[in-house]
Amino acid sequence: MSVEHYENFPVASWLCPPEMRPAVRAIYWFARTADDIADEGDAPAAERQAALQAYRADLIRAAAGESGSGRWAGVFDPLARVVASHRLPLPLLAALLDAFEEDTRHAGYADRDALLDYCSRSANPIGRLLLHLHGIDDPAVLRCSDAVCTALQLINFWQDLSVDVPRGRVYVPRSDAAAHATTPADCLRDPHAPAPRALVRELCAWARGLMIEGAPIALAVPGRVGWELRFVVQGGLRILAKIAAMNFASFARRPRLHATDHLLIGVRALTMRPSLPQQTRIA
Repeated sequence: MSVEHYENFPVASWLCPPEMRPAVRAIYWFARTADDIADEGDAPAAERQAALQAYRADLIRAAAGESGSGRWAGVFDPLARVVASHRLPLPLLAALLDAFEEDTRHAGYADRDALLDYCSRSANPIGRLLLHLHGIDDPAVLRCSDAVCTALQLINFWQDLSVDVPRGRVYVPRSDAAAHATTPADCLRDPHAPAPRALVRELCAWARGLMIEGAPIALAVPGRVGWELRFVVQGGLRILAKIAAMNFASFARRPRLHATDHLLIGVRALTMRPSLPQQTRIA
């Protein structure tokens, strides 16, 4: 899938079964477009919120098989077909919009529980929607999916600190920053100081713990989707390793994956075992 946005996490790769790719693309563009409405450009918050309300109304019409406003026909025409053919759960799609609407009122997060609640709407529905496409509804697998999706969301936050914080998108829980006697603004001013590094190290360890908790899904789900999940898990762990290699200075710059990193991800995905290898751990 070709997208304008740089992403460390691929969506709908060649490992995705061909018959599933149109559905995955439809879900991706639904989420991507809503995210852009909430977060891109210079429109005021009230205008973004109104657009998201109109977007939600088009979702409800599409799910009911009715014609929408036509404003986002490229999103809702294919999504309506997928909702009908795969019986996509509307509450999961609506939860994503709840998270994007929260983004327009972004005021930060007091603690980890508040951030996890946000991730339960901004990230976890994607995993559950993809598992739904494959007919997987086992509760244990869904819990693993939630852990992996939340971990990926957190990893994305911690790799993007140098980009998000200057824009006012602060996902570091205030309780975590306070525990290190710092603030995200202070971390930006001196990203190589001990406190920002210690803060990022702790946040990365939290994300890694969630990824390890959910990693069994990659070995429990059979076929190509299981292989896709192996690459997702190993990709997330590799980004954490890249942040660690920067001595956790992601308030200073964003890590990037290079060809050698993708090769390493592939090797580790191919050799993944129930107990993850020592080299995936953050130093």
